[in-house]
Amino acid sequence: MTAKPPVPSQIPRLSFWLTGAGIVAERVLRSFWLFFSVVMLVLAALMLGLQDLIAVEFVWGLAGLSALAGLATLAFGARNMRFPTRTDVLIRLDASLPGRPIQALIDTQTVGAQDAASVALWQAHQARMAQRVAEASPVEPDLKLSTRDPYAVRYMALLAFVVAVVFGSISRVETVAGLAPGVGAGAGGPTWEGWIEPPRYTGLPTLYLNDQALETLTLPVNSRISLRFYGEVGALTLNETISGQVIPDPSAPEQSLVVTKAGSLSIAGPNGQSWLVQILQDMPPQISVSGLAETRAEGRMALPFTAQDDYGISGGQVTVELDLLAVDRRHGLSVAPDSRAALVLDLPIPITGDRSDFVETLIEDFSQHPWAHLPVRITLTANDAAGQTGEAAPFGTALLARGFFDPLAAAIVEQRRDLLWARANAARVAQFMRAISHRPEDLFRSSTGYLRYRIILRRLEVYTQAGLTPEWQTEIAAALWDLAILLEDGNLGDALERLRRAQERLSEAMKNGATDEEIAELMQDLREATEDYLRQLSRQAQQEGGDQPQGQSGESMQMTQDDLQKMMDKIQELMEQGRMAEAQQALDELQQMMENMRVTQGQQGQSEGQRAMEGLADTLRNQQGLSDQAFRDLQEQFNPGAQAGESQENQGRDGGQGRGQSHSGQGGTGAGDGEDGQQGAGSLADRQQALREELRRQQENMPGAGTPEGDATRESLDRAGRAMEGAEQALRENDMAEALDQQSSAMEALREGMRSLGEAMAQEQQNQPGQGTQEGDAQAQNRDPLGRQPGSQGSIGTDENLLQGQDVYRRARELLDEIRRRSGEGERPEIELDYLKRLLDRF
Repeated sequence: MTAKPPVPSQIPRLSFWLTGAGIVAERVLRSFWLFFSVVMLVLAALMLGLQDLIAVEFVWGLAGLSALAGLATLAFGARNMRFPTRTDVLIRLDASLPGRPIQALIDTQTVGAQDAASVALWQAHQARMAQRVAEASPVEPDLKLSTRDPYAVRYMALLAFVVAVVFGSISRVETVAGLAPGVGAGAGGPTWEGWIEPPRYTGLPTLYLNDQALETLTLPVNSRISLRFYGEVGALTLNETISGQVIPDPSAPEQSLVVTKAGSLSIAGPNGQSWLVQILQDMPPQISVSGLAETRAEGRMALPFTAQDDYGISGGQVTVELDLLAVDRRHGLSVAPDSRAALVLDLPIPITGDRSDFVETLIEDFSQHPWAHLPVRITLTANDAAGQTGEAAPFGTALLARGFFDPLAAAIVEQRRDLLWARANAARVAQFMRAISHRPEDLFRSSTGYLRYRIILRRLEVYTQAGLTPEWQTEIAAALWDLAILLEDGNLGDALERLRRAQERLSEAMKNGATDEEIAELMQDLREATEDYLRQLSRQAQQEGGDQPQGQSGESMQMTQDDLQKMMDKIQELMEQGRMAEAQQALDELQQMMENMRVTQGQQGQSEGQRAMEGLADTLRNQQGLSDQAFRDLQEQFNPGAQAGESQENQGRDGGQGRGQSHSGQGGTGAGDGEDGQQGAGSLADRQQALREELRRQQENMPGAGTPEGDATRESLDRAGRAMEGAEQALRENDMAEALDQQSSAMEALREGMRSLGEAMAQEQQNQPGQGTQEGDAQAQNRDPLGRQPGSQGSIGTDENLLQGQDVYRRARELLDEIRRRSGEGERPEIELDYLKRLLDRF
């Protein structure tokens, strides 16, 4: 018998035992992997309940085969299993170290044992080997079985077992015992399981019937109940009155029924249970129009509506029908209309979120439809997942579409409508078009439009003589629409022509009583056309070297771009107030001034940076006025009686200017007009929106692009724009506290942007040659940090200061003292005290 080798004391004990454990795991896995696979497959099948899907005979037959396979694989593994010895562990450790140091420590010297030098050399060798052994680490076991299991049977068994653990139940393994004859009469008796599955569209979870301890169940209609009986057949029976059908075999092992009415459900027999079932009816959806139809940008019609359903709207339709009785049957509409099917659109529903109760808006462009601007009936229908339909009452309105303000374009669109109304109108439309073109020089601004008009007229006359077909009718209508668009928009290639065109369209809109939205859109076109025209003039002046003739003293007037914007703001304000005659006069003055305008350069004008600085200063001042007005409205909400008592005090602090100028601001709000001072939250939101749009316009013309200072300016102004947008949203929601916070952030960002712009201007001035003269330095030194010119006495500051002539530090102390006083009054509302506390924390 071979003696066991001693374990060198230099081997770390932990490494020795961990290596031995790894060898054990390696040999167990190699010997019993097939047994483990069989066990996992059998458990997976039982936990998933596969035994309940086949006959009892097959279950016991498969159980016998599984037992034989388990015993065979277990015996095979036990025969091949060998536990590792001390020698096996030492050999595994020794093989992992360089030079076989463990073997060197176990060996003894046989040659040269009597030689002192040889003994010393041997001892030195063993000392080096002992040092290596002391650093030995545990050896990882080799657990790979790819050579023994090339088809990865072990992984398939493991996957099946994991699926069973996640989706199955260990309790189902016990049901095998209930399949044996006579077992149902044992101590446990027969058992049952049940599940309640509500309709999928309800989004409700499946319920385990065994866990329902309440005697009454409230279930959605069409819920499915599945039952499964285990044990002796006939020991358990089902009795129910909720499906409305007769159960063929109440004692069958599997039962399934659909709940259609209220009633009772009971399982008779050992361990049975009963319930009263109530029905939760699925209500049909409800839908209704929630507001008036309005015209959006580019003539799109917007119709708001609301829809509700207990489980969510799945879809719907919008049906548009002509209200023939409400049509004014004159001129081209006097004949009988051609038959035209109702217009059917899909109901817009939210893509994400809750569809059980929502507010949505139907937005559609009906400008080219034959019924545009005619009275129609709009019917909204909504469907739910159960197939039920809810219908709103027909909503009568005009089919809103794009409006045409050019007289000729409007006439062509009207004739297009008559042609689409009935093909019988073709001869009348052709005659009308020929009458219009009798004197083209008085109507058409360009030969292109006139030539297209004549081509359409000749084609219409030919089609009319040959008999107008629906295809030809559609072709002529499309050509008339394109012609009307051309006449309405004009040729935008020439800036001056575009400017005149925008002014004429605005004049026609004022005469025809356009809506506020249409006026705002036309004013925006006028602003853009003015900017394009000014840019063209500036480029022309630069190309000509700036040597333009100057008029005599008193015969010319200087006007900046900000002055033009204020003039257009005044025109828009007059139109919104209904003062059309004054607005038309101001528009005529603007048109005459623009046609006589020329761009001057040199010492008489302002640099681009100075204009931008003055514009930002105006924006900051207007934002401050809006913030003051919002703060007073917040006070009015919580202290209705305090406003009247404090009005006199506020008026004095504002330097006697009152609300109209001190707090209303400028830029479209009528600065200086006391009548504009009293405005609600909605008006404040509109003014905030106008101020944000003005800031966006200023950003487009901001100098210093590409420089660090210019980029910093644009970043600050972007933050200011986002804060203004947040303030606008808060004002529309009547959240004054949040609006004040956002407005404060906007003002701070504006100040940072102005500082960065000043640095950019200073850097640009230093880089420009010839700017270091005495006169230039004196002018630069005499400007204040906002780039404004000195006052009449040579002192820094003008009448355009940000605080309207107030002492900055005194005004700041007064405001801070007032905030502290009000924050100490405990009777004030909690929301106001929180806001005052935030103000104190910030300042």
